[in-house]
Amino acid sequence: MNKKYQRIVSIGAHSLDAELMGGPLMIKYAMNGSHCTFVHVTKGRLEDPQATKEENDAYVAKITEENKRVAQAMHCDSYAMGYLSSELPSEQEFVKMIKEYLIAEKVDLVITHARGTLHARHYYTYDTVTQAVRQLNQEGHDINLLYGENCEDLIGFVPTLYISMTNEVEDIWFKGLENYTIFNGEVNDVPYKEYYSTMGIVRRFEVGSRLPVKAYMHAGLLDRE
Repeated sequence: MNKKYQRIVSIGAHSLDAELMGGPLMIKYAMNGSHCTFVHVTKGRLEDPQATKEENDAYVAKITEENKRVAQAMHCDSYAMGYLSSELPSEQEFVKMIKEYLIAEKVDLVITHARGTLHARHYYTYDTVTQAVRQLNQEGHDINLLYGENCEDLIGFVPTLYISMTNEVEDIWFKGLENYTIFNGEVNDVPYKEYYSTMGIVRRFEVGSRLPVKAYMHAGLLDRE
């Protein structure tokens, strides 16, 4: 990437999503002085309707602390919007909120979910963030939009940008992700580390790099109308 972005945000539907999508690129920019933030739309995947208030409060405190530790390990910071998946604002309301946030933070690059997902909250985040960036561009703001590779959003994902990772950057990324309980296999059996380390090798061969590579997709022309 030739452009020197100063303010980057990666917006994920849940904790872990933002870091999986934006991590490598944001680490590289953060190490060169850019301000990078992982934004989490919902509180996470463990919203048990039978949980007591004390259990919910303990979970929110735990995941919020994990957000901070992961971001700090990657030389970034984090912002939790704190919504329950079942209580998200209307799309129109959320687009307005995202626009206000991006303007206030002077963001010049946004990373978020790609369209091809079967996960409702991922699609909600893709659609609202895309609308927000599209509208801001129409209003004269210069904000670029990328979709980060996510193992849950692969339908129609076609890489148009490849970011190489030094061993240092890859190590920072994975060590940071290990601060999440879910990444370590304690919540579900998704092999996150195996998938993303393997894809780093696959993408490396696609572009003939000697280093691991993270793939992104530029927002298409239809997303900028």
